[in-house]
Parts: sequence; structure tokens; C-alpha cells
Amino acid sequence: MSIRWTYAFVDRPAGSFARAHAFWTTVTDTRLSEFRGEQGEFVTLLPGGGADPCVKVQGVDSGAGGAHLDFAVDDVPDFLKSALRLGAGIAAEHEGWAVLRSPAGQLFCAVPWHGESVRPPVVHGSRLDQVCIDVPPSLYDAEVAFWSALLADWTSVPGSRPEFHVLKPPTGLPLRILLQRLDEERPTSAHIDLACANVDATRARHEELGAAFVAQGAHWTVLRDPAGGTYCLTGRDPETGGLAGQGQS
Repeated sequence: MSIRWTYAFVDRPAGSFARAHAFWTTVTDTRLSEFRGEQGEFVTLLPGGGADPCVKVQGVDSGAGGAHLDFAVDDVPDFLKSALRLGAGIAAEHEGWAVLRSPAGQLFCAVPWHGESVRPPVVHGSRLDQVCIDVPPSLYDAEVAFWSALLADWTSVPGSRPEFHVLKPPTGLPLRILLQRLDEERPTSAHIDLACANVDATRARHEELGAAFVAQGAHWTVLRDPAGGTYCLTGRDPETGGLAGQGQS
């Protein structure tokens, strides 16, 4: 089983869908694809310069949204078989692709690979390069084990803090996964992270575009986009994904 490409989905309530894709196209310096889905609820953010997309936006009918990953693979049935054997469940099956649920409850999708291979560039000193899965303490160890086994050719290592675990993809794939152990028992969720050469400068630009400050962490800043979804600006190298001064960590 080989994962050929990954997509980060920005999931926002249907009523905020237009605000979401307007903000994220500006942030990532992309343009919108044609809208897809029965209600036009899916759109891809298309970079220029011959790069392939790795971010999509979805309007969801229920809940506050969040984020999820799509894994583009050569053989969707084979990927499903591996995921189910490791403890995933099927949330929905479609013709040619499927929605799965991790042991802790995080949704992700298996989709066919369509030849994507060129990672989008750094834009204004930042890059949307990570999906963070926020896991309650009781399910954290099992979730780390699941993702580490499913993504066997990724590098699975402890993060910069005890509550973090990082899954770094093989060279060329556009997105990392960060698993974060929460301080309280609540449902698993996910959000997107941007690696920023200068977090303060990126924050100022995002706030000019309509984002709002939520909280300050050790080396990250939590913002809320105009569609109401939270995400993080992190002090990591946009080229390598590693923390500033720590190489590939």
C-alpha cells in the first residue's frame, strides 16, 4: 500500500462555506476549482506555477466543522483493507472512494490518486502543511499506534512536547500529521496548522483578512477564521516543517 498524495480538508458549516473558501484562497494564494457535490459543497484550492493542490474546503450540514485528511492511493480497496485491519471503521462508502473513522473517531478519506506530485510553494512566508488531530487522553496511545501502523513508511516520532506525536511523510508529500493529547475527555477533532517563518507577521496579515486571535501557546498562535473555525500558526520552518533551530523536528 502506497500513499501517493494527501489533501487537507478545511471543513466549515454550510452557512459559512463562502467565507471559508474566500479566506483560504487568499491565505494560500490559490484560485477556486469548479464546485462539486450534490449541493456544490466541495471546492479545491488550485495553486499556480504548475504545482498540484493539497487543500480543499467543504461545507458541512451539521456540527462546527474542523478538518480531515484525504489519502490519495493507487489501490483504494487495499488501503481500506489495511485500515480496517488496524482498527478503523467505515463511515460511508462511495463509488471509488470511502470515508473512514480512526479508532478515536477522526474521519479521513481514501481516494484514487490522479497523478499529483508537485507540492505548492511557500506563500507570504507560510505554508499550510499540517493537520493536527486532537485526541482525548484515554484514546491517545491507541490513536498514535493506529496512525503509526497505517502510515508505516512515514516517520513516527515524539513531538517537541510530551503531549505531541508527529508523523512526517516521505519526501514530496505535502502534509504532516500532528497528534495532540488533550487535557480533558472530549470528542476527537482536528484542525489545520500553518508553518510560519514569522508568526507575528503572518498573524497580522491573517487578521487583516478577517481572522481573530483566540489564544497564545508555547510556539503557536490560535486564530479563528471568518467562517468560525480555529487553526494554528506555528513557529516552524515552512520549507522543512521543523521547529526553528531544530531542523526536521
